[in-house]
Amino acid sequence: MMASVIVCSSPLIGHVTPMLAVAAGLVGRGHDVRFLTGRRFEAQVARTGATFLPLPPEADFDDSRLDEAFPGRASLKGPKGIRFDIQEIFMRPGKAQYQALLGACTERPAAAVLAESLFMGAALLLAGPRSGRPVVINCGIVPLSLASRDTAPYGLGIAPMPGTAGRMRNRALQALTEKVVFGPVQKYANQVAYDATGSAFPTFFMDWPRAADHIAQFTVADFEYPRSDLPENVHFVGPVSQGGRVTAAGAGSPGEASGTGQIPGTGLPAWWDELDAGRPVVHVTQGTVANRDFDDLVRPAIEGLAQDDVLVVVSTGGRPVDSLGGALPDNVRIASYLPYDELLRKTAVLVTNGGYGGVQFALRHGVPLVVAGQTEEKAEVCARVAWSGTGINLRTNRAAPEAVAKAVRTVLGNGSYREASGRIGRAILASRGVDELADLVESVSNESSLKQE
Repeated sequence: MMASVIVCSSPLIGHVTPMLAVAAGLVGRGHDVRFLTGRRFEAQVARTGATFLPLPPEADFDDSRLDEAFPGRASLKGPKGIRFDIQEIFMRPGKAQYQALLGACTERPAAAVLAESLFMGAALLLAGPRSGRPVVINCGIVPLSLASRDTAPYGLGIAPMPGTAGRMRNRALQALTEKVVFGPVQKYANQVAYDATGSAFPTFFMDWPRAADHIAQFTVADFEYPRSDLPENVHFVGPVSQGGRVTAAGAGSPGEASGTGQIPGTGLPAWWDELDAGRPVVHVTQGTVANRDFDDLVRPAIEGLAQDDVLVVVSTGGRPVDSLGGALPDNVRIASYLPYDELLRKTAVLVTNGGYGGVQFALRHGVPLVVAGQTEEKAEVCARVAWSGTGINLRTNRAAPEAVAKAVRTVLGNGSYREASGRIGRAILASRGVDELADLVESVSNESSLKQE
C-alpha cells in the first residue's frame, strides 16, 4: 500500500545527503514522498523522484556560507560557538519549519514525517497533541544522542565508564550540560515552542528524538554504546548505504573518479593498478564537508607517512586535485573523487576526520581506522571508533604528522583493529538500512489506515 511521507532536513549538505538516500529508497518502494529542505538542494531532491518542498526564506540559508548567513558566528569558539550554532542555525528556524510542515500536511495528509535530528520543526510537531498529527520518525544520521544513565552527555566525545562510578559521572555531567552549558539554549527552545505551539519544548532539546514515535538509527547496535535504559522505539536499521545508493563521504561511482589522468573507458585514475602492487594502501580523506582546510588531517598524513613503505591515496572530496598545492612525496596518489566500493577492498587503513556515513562504509568493508575530528558529530563518531576497537582516535581536530604516522603504523601492526572492524562489518552487511526503514514506514502507514477504517 502506498504511503504518503514527508522527509525533512535542515539545509546543510551533511544532513541532506543521507536523507536523499532515504527519499530515494522510499520512492523506489512506490511511496509518495515529499522532501522539505532548502532551495539549494532542489535538483538533488528531484533526482530521487521525490517532490521538492521549499523551506520558507526565514528557515533557509546557504550552508556553504554560514559565517555570512549568521553574522557574529565567525568570532565565536568553544561552548559559545556551539550554543550560537544550535540557537541560530537549528533552533531559530524551528517555527518556520513547523509551519511549513503543517501547511504540507494540510495540503495533503501524510502518514509519516521522517526528520533528521536537527530539524526542529519535527520536534515542535511533537510538542502538540498526538491526535491529528502524522507519525514522526527520527532518522539518526548522527550517533545516537539519547541521554542515558550509562553514557556521558552527547557531544563530549567521552566513552562509557562501567559501574556506579560511571553512572555518577554521567548524572553529574548531564546536570551540568542541561542546567549550565546549555541552560540558555533550552530556555530559548521553550520560547520558540511556546510561540509556535503554545507548549514547552517536549524534552531537553538535544534529547527530542526520545519523544518521537520511532527512531531509525542508521547504524548497527555493535557500533553504539550499550544502554540498559534504551527506549523500545529505537530501531538499529543499519547505514543508509545498505539497500540504497552509496553516499559515503569522498565516494562516487567509478565514472566520477578523477585525477591527473584516467584509464580509458573506466573513469579510474591512471595509477589505479598500483593499489595491487603490494604496499599497504592508506586512504586519507576529510570527506566532502569539513575539507576546506587540508592542514587539519590530509597534509599531516601525507607528511607523516612520506618515508613509510605504504601507498597513500588521497581523496580531496570534490575539491580540485591541485588544491593541495606543492610537490607531493613519491608514495602519494591523489584524486578528487574515488569509487569507495573498489577502493576500500584494497585499503589497509582509512585515515579520516570521522564522518558518520564514511566511517561506517569503511567498517562495512572491514577496514580499520585512524580518526581525528572534533566538529559536528565527529567527536562522538571518533569516540565510538576507539571504544569499539576498530581504530585509534587522535582526539584532535588538527593532527600532528608524527601522531598520524604512529597511529597508522600501530593499526597496520596490530591485527585486533582489523578483527574488530570485520566483526562490525559483518553486522552492517547483515543489516538492511533504508529498506528496513521502509518496512517501518509501511507498518505505521497500515496501522494508520486501519485506525481510520
